[in-house]
Amino acid sequence: MKSTPTYAGIPEEFAQLEKARVVLIPVPYDGTSTWGKGADKGPEAFLAASENMELYDIETGTEVYRQGIYLAPSISEKDSPEAVVREVHQITKDYIKRNKFVTLFGGEHSISIGSIRAFNECFDNLTVLQIDAHADLRKTYLGSPYNHACAVHEAAQTTNLIQVGIRSMDAIEKTYMDPERVFFAHEMVADEFWMDKVIDLMTDHVFITFDLDALDPSIMPATGTPEPGGLFWYETLEFLRKVFQEKNVVGFDLVELCPNPQNRASDFVAAKLYYKMLSYKFMETAQEGDFDEPFDEEGGWKSNLSSKFDDDEL
Repeated sequence: MKSTPTYAGIPEEFAQLEKARVVLIPVPYDGTSTWGKGADKGPEAFLAASENMELYDIETGTEVYRQGIYLAPSISEKDSPEAVVREVHQITKDYIKRNKFVTLFGGEHSISIGSIRAFNECFDNLTVLQIDAHADLRKTYLGSPYNHACAVHEAAQTTNLIQVGIRSMDAIEKTYMDPERVFFAHEMVADEFWMDKVIDLMTDHVFITFDLDALDPSIMPATGTPEPGGLFWYETLEFLRKVFQEKNVVGFDLVELCPNPQNRASDFVAAKLYYKMLSYKFMETAQEGDFDEPFDEEGGWKSNLSSKFDDDEL
């Protein structure tokens, strides 16, 4: 019996922080959602589904967990949305500075304000790829800038924000939106080249924030605000694989799973999507089957970190 829980029940030898390439931070927070509640239960449902998922990825021919995945302590409920964002920001940044590939699982989308802020402080000229049904560009909502409806407002001001799959927004959000960097769902349906166009707009370093309501409700009904007309499974995987192959994805978060105890399918979609994204990130290394110290002077994360840090900070 394991002394402590591990991601997907993997052996402890692949779950130790010192050797793991990947850190997974659960953020069970649902303080600002305004319709369907339950995103705070998302990480628990995601982790339970992950334990029942096959760990061999057929498409890439890899077992990416062998690269090491450390399940960090959950970020606990705070007394305000601002406090949650502050905690996510600090903890995420701490792990980045330890040269880990940092991933997060929410929780509702306001947690991404903190994760994006951390990655933007650590990587120069960052692209934030938002895959989402909603624009989430409000400056404030219900009196707070730390609301799920404001998840990427800051990113729009401070990063190269690219929005994909958008099909719901308020008119005020148009004033914060760069129309050249927004891919609306109804236009994507008629554009066979949308994936290439998105990638062409990216800088080298990319952080992905993936709101699960970007997926069509037929395959992902368990979200706080499901919207018809979303992305389907294989087109999503095709796009993600292209991004990971052509750009340096420096981290990602997945948010807005609101599990339904009567239908666990969405939990498994989320679990599989997370594992597929890791498989794409480490596809070449995982095929080699190595499990050595991941970060060296030649080509590891240290060489990819922004010059915003001095050497003694890494």
